[in-house]
This record gives sequence, structure tokens and C-alpha cells, in this order.
Amino acid sequence: MQSDQALIAGLIEACREAIAQNAEHLCELDSAIGDGDHGTNMRRGCDAVCAERQNLSGLSFPEAVEKIGITLVMNIGGAAGPLYGTLLMEIGRELRDRDKTSDFATAFERAVDAVARRGRSRSGDKTLLDVLYPIHAELTRRAALADIAERARLSADRTAPMRAMRGRAAYLGDRSIGHVDPGASSCALLTAAICRYLGEHRAA
Repeated sequence: MQSDQALIAGLIEACREAIAQNAEHLCELDSAIGDGDHGTNMRRGCDAVCAERQNLSGLSFPEAVEKIGITLVMNIGGAAGPLYGTLLMEIGRELRDRDKTSDFATAFERAVDAVARRGRSRSGDKTLLDVLYPIHAELTRRAALADIAERARLSADRTAPMRAMRGRAAYLGDRSIGHVDPGASSCALLTAAICRYLGEHRAA
């Protein structure tokens, strides 16, 4: 099995690459219902995390996840920074407070609930929660990594017919209908990158 340090480094690079390759697409999605900078902001956040790799290498996995969350809050603009940051900070704290045999799905559920509280939103509001809650459902049933990634992708696509209830997109009202939420899309992209990396390296 990979060491915590190798796992952290690998996941960071996988996520950075996924966002870098799709930054323009994410900006296009955001241009339709937001400021048009979601891809740029996400790329800046991932680059900031990459710059911290040496410091992160000396931390345990839960500590590194929490530190990555803090870094994202400080470097991703708009609503995405606090939401992604809250998710990772809470996952790190939950994992740190439990032994290694604990159920990751439970830690993830509590972190997603923290994101919902932070954003004062819920499933169906056309946010990244519309991907995070389905991911949790897949984790609970111990789905295969490929199934988790596919559920995340489909869930992001299903935000298109939703009416935005939170964030800048909410001001558009019905005009937000017909557009995929950029936060949901970036969440699905990151989930796919993480699942792909874990599938390729879980026995390494």
C-alpha cells in the first residue's frame, strides 16, 4: 500500500491535472450563470495546494486533508473556496478523531452536512451538494470506484434542469434553468480524478 505521503502527492497531482485540463470548460459553464471565473479560481486553488506539497508531506493523511482545505479557502475565490475548504477541513477533522478502521462514509456525510450549513443550502438548490450527497449514497453502499465517478458525473448533469436557489445564479431565477452548475461540474471532475487515481494505485 502507498504511504500517506505518496497517496497525498498523487491525489494532489491528479486533481490539479483534472482542473487544469477543464478550467476553460468550467469558466464557460460559469459564464452562463455566474461570474465566468470558476475554472480560473479552481485552478488557482489547486496550484496553491501543489505549492504546499513539501509541507503536506510531513503530515498524516487527516492532517494533510485538513490543511488542504484551509489552503483552498485562502486561494479559491467566490463561494467555492469556503465550500470546498469546509468539506476537506471537516473530513480531515473527522478522520483525525477516529481510528483507522472507522467508516469513511460517516466522516464524509458529516463533512457534507457541514458544507450544507456553511452554504445554507440543500440538495436540489443547484450546487455542488447535488453531487456530494449522491457520492455519499454510493459510499454508503460501498460502490465500486467507477460507479462513484459515474454517479458524480450524472448528478452534475442533472443540475441543468434545476433552478438555482443559492449564489449569484439564484438572481437569474428561471434563466438559470438549462445550465449545468459549474460547482457541481468541478466536483464531479475531481471525484472522477480521485477515483481513477485510487483505482490505479490502491494496491501500489
